[in-house]
Amino acid sequence: MADDRDDDGVEMLGSVKAKLIETKQKWAAQGRLMTSAAAGTGKAKLPPGQHEVKDWPVLDLGVQPDIPHEQFRLRVGGLVENPIVWDWETFMAQPQVSDISDMHCVTAWSRYDNHWQGVTVGHLLSVVRPKPEARFVILTSYDQYTTNLPLSEFAAPDALLVHSWEGKPLTRVHGGPVRALIPQLYLWKSAKWLKKIEFAAEDRRGFWEARGYHNHGDPWLQQRYDED
Repeated sequence: MADDRDDDGVEMLGSVKAKLIETKQKWAAQGRLMTSAAAGTGKAKLPPGQHEVKDWPVLDLGVQPDIPHEQFRLRVGGLVENPIVWDWETFMAQPQVSDISDMHCVTAWSRYDNHWQGVTVGHLLSVVRPKPEARFVILTSYDQYTTNLPLSEFAAPDALLVHSWEGKPLTRVHGGPVRALIPQLYLWKSAKWLKKIEFAAEDRRGFWEARGYHNHGDPWLQQRYDED
């Protein structure tokens, strides 16, 4: 087990799973888990190619940052009128909401009716005020994971920055203390251990997007892997 720290002094537990990354790149190349089912309309509960689970499987790159509340910082910048840095107290002082949504993982599992607590992306947008030229968002985690998405997806009504799940603080293995939640997209777009949000005019592929995964990730359209 590695004992390393990032630039903010956050302890990084574990080591990168190189074989896992290689395997999932092969899945992308082979189109694994793709089905011949027609794209869903969004009315059904289960997207094509998925199966329901009752637990919450743990998936990560092998490194699980340990982020005490006193060390947590969320930096939001790029093409915004009001760049911010929220510590834990400031984050928790924002308007808090409860919401229920499903989550869909690209590895073919879905979990229904998850109860979340956190801050809406809509509120964040009202604070930082993205500039007109901002069209994309890049999320960066404390383990240096990145993922990209259109601002229009990030601004969806159910998109949240969550700190609690099923009435309890989000555990480290599931991305606590704060992770993104973009429930209309595959779960790899909902970055764990959220550290930075950057608004940009141009798209920039994230970790899995640069390794063969679809750049958008809509589960109803089975956008698991890059079409190229």
